[in-house]
Amino acid sequence: MTQGTLFGLDHADDRKPENDQWRPLRLVVTVKAAPNPHATYGETVCVAGLRLDLEHPGWVRLYPVVWHLLRPDQRFAKYDVVALRAKPSRRDPRIESWLPDLPSITVEGSIQGWRNRLSHVIPFVGDSMCEVLEKFRTNPPARSLAAVRSSSILDVNVEHHPGWSEDEQSKIAHYLRHPDLDDTPRVAPKAPRMRGWYRYRCQERTCGTHRQQILDEDWVIAQRKWGDIDDAELAARLRQRFRNEMCGDDRDVIFFVGNQAKRQQAYSVLGVFCPPRHPWRPTGRRRW
Repeated sequence: MTQGTLFGLDHADDRKPENDQWRPLRLVVTVKAAPNPHATYGETVCVAGLRLDLEHPGWVRLYPVVWHLLRPDQRFAKYDVVALRAKPSRRDPRIESWLPDLPSITVEGSIQGWRNRLSHVIPFVGDSMCEVLEKFRTNPPARSLAAVRSSSILDVNVEHHPGWSEDEQSKIAHYLRHPDLDDTPRVAPKAPRMRGWYRYRCQERTCGTHRQQILDEDWVIAQRKWGDIDDAELAARLRQRFRNEMCGDDRDVIFFVGNQAKRQQAYSVLGVFCPPRHPWRPTGRRRW
């Protein structure tokens, strides 16, 4: 699939269904974003992936996903195949955004190995982040999820996290004021110690530099894993992992990017797809 095909759709014919009926969806999960405070649930996660429905291929976003409300057998990982019911999200204007019915989630299996994952992802990869941004400027509403290939990774900038914003603190306060029915004490979600940005150039010949914040759940998980080291060592390990290991010269680096509902011109890196470089490239789309 070419970049023009992926981002050149006529949005008059590519909009959310008008009614709010629950619909069955099947997708391969490619993105689990970093958790954020929520006034009702304490903490929620945004999930995205590629639909496997034969008649509706393409991107889908599921929000909110409340991890602590899922049964152990429902807790999926990246590249798992998930089936569920969902309906169009009316609070989120982005075309790909759907409201999940959490009790309906079923994990059907996992796509193992880079070769099998590539056959799902490659048909949806566009080469140019520049073109994604240009499409937003010239023909909104633009696609809010995409996979774009990097030509060069310049750096991973790591800074201290300033703590939750006023809006996020307000959500946490609301959550803490309303205890569970069994009076179980509620715990405020903690902000990560560090935040980071990728600086890279895409495949566009005239590309300058893109600087996009890392909102991947793996960024937060790594910090929790390394919680007993000082800030300088933590920053060094994050750069080693997310720059040198995941985006080394031996990797074909593809970023899963997405924009924000309230700031749709702002795209972030939601995940990194980084298979080893090989001479083969799958061309067909593998069905699960």
